[in-house]
Amino acid sequence: MRSAILAVTALALCTQAGAAVSPLLAQAPAAKPATDTAKKASVAPPGAGALSVPNADPFPSTYAARPTRATVIRNVSIFTATGPLIRSGAVLMRDGKIVAVGATVDAPADAVVIDGTGKFVTPGLIDTHSHLGVYPAPGTAAHSDGNEATAPVTAHVWAEHSVWPQDPQFPRDLMGGVTTLQVLPGSANLIGGRSAVLKVVPSRSAQGMKFPGAKYGLKMACGENPKRVYAQRGPSTRMANVAGYRGAWIQAEQYRRKWDKWLVDRQGEAPARDLGMETLAEVLRGNILVHNHCYQADEMVQMIDIAKEFGYQIRSFHHGVEAYKIADVLAKEGISGSLWADWGGFKMEALDGVRANIGLVHVAGARAIVHSDDPSGSQRLNQEAAKALAAAREAGLRISDEEAITWITRNAAWALGLDDRIGTIEPGKNADVVLWSGNPLSVYTRAEKVWIDGAVYFDRADASQRWRTDFELGYVPANDGRIR
Repeated sequence: MRSAILAVTALALCTQAGAAVSPLLAQAPAAKPATDTAKKASVAPPGAGALSVPNADPFPSTYAARPTRATVIRNVSIFTATGPLIRSGAVLMRDGKIVAVGATVDAPADAVVIDGTGKFVTPGLIDTHSHLGVYPAPGTAAHSDGNEATAPVTAHVWAEHSVWPQDPQFPRDLMGGVTTLQVLPGSANLIGGRSAVLKVVPSRSAQGMKFPGAKYGLKMACGENPKRVYAQRGPSTRMANVAGYRGAWIQAEQYRRKWDKWLVDRQGEAPARDLGMETLAEVLRGNILVHNHCYQADEMVQMIDIAKEFGYQIRSFHHGVEAYKIADVLAKEGISGSLWADWGGFKMEALDGVRANIGLVHVAGARAIVHSDDPSGSQRLNQEAAKALAAAREAGLRISDEEAITWITRNAAWALGLDDRIGTIEPGKNADVVLWSGNPLSVYTRAEKVWIDGAVYFDRADASQRWRTDFELGYVPANDGRIR
């Protein structure tokens, strides 16, 4: 104690004598004498972050599209995701957009011309359920950032703040023709927080990957996962799960009303901010889309009832191994199914899954989607769609290749609220385009070129058009530069 006193005294004497002080202290401006006026002015006005404003975007996208060249792909089979396959057709991309598609296309004289004979074109593939970046490779505990398993309701967390843009799995997705991902929190919680919609592009930050103008999603989870994680501290039963959702939405509705009233009349002190309630209030305002992890048919029906009770819409049920049992309900309610091609049987709530699940949802008139929830599955999303199609046909369902392509393009774009910008090959849409070596529904087919907003981001034949993350620096490929 005595030595500490002496040290403090010595420091004070040195400072008085003009000795050097901390650089941080040295940078501080000299203190001014306090006056009554200065005291009054010391209370700063609220900054931009002091208000819970609807549609606030505190972490805006910094994505910048690459320069492009007019490009036409000719003599190619085109899955437009809007209608029949166009055989020996052409696609023109210019200024980041699809300009023309059809049997013949007039191209500018300076356009890059690609002969697509024997090859296929699709829209860029879209994975509605990914954990890339939040569960990056290598899969170590230090990199496990997808589940904030500290409370049943963690609406305050945002997946983008866990996304590691150097995840070496991102380039593998791009090589598989995936151009857009929805990265979600995990399923440990009743309400797990906000998702982020990302373009599969190199970036120094998650913001540089964020799809400009894309709506946030809210991750919710049913069933075994939250009750297992919170077995010792609750909820430990399905009835407690439901009580937890309802309790959170009751609070959110009260919060929304307070803020909506204050934002209109601006009278009195603004309500206290709450990050979790802000997210839920935005759901109630219709500005955030709900993506609900749910396996069992009965629980999906329960979640629909809860959504009706509080006035929000479920955009997509994820995993949904029993979606086929309520396919007509999904069609009636306008809810998509983001589903596995063939996962099932690995836990009690997954026991009643069938391989024709996606096909049965599709023929009932609901929007069927093939998702991955898995880095390997995401890298071959086209093959996952092919498996789902094969299972549907084996069950006697008449579904065309053209319809199956919508499961990983147009329908997925709708689930993310981006179907006006991506998901189809038609004029005016973003030029997110994949050139395949053959029919993408074949296990032998590979993506040869991938464009995002009309710029080449992957070219299997050009080693210079390869994305290697900083994490992979030092990796030396084969001498011929080919990807195997």
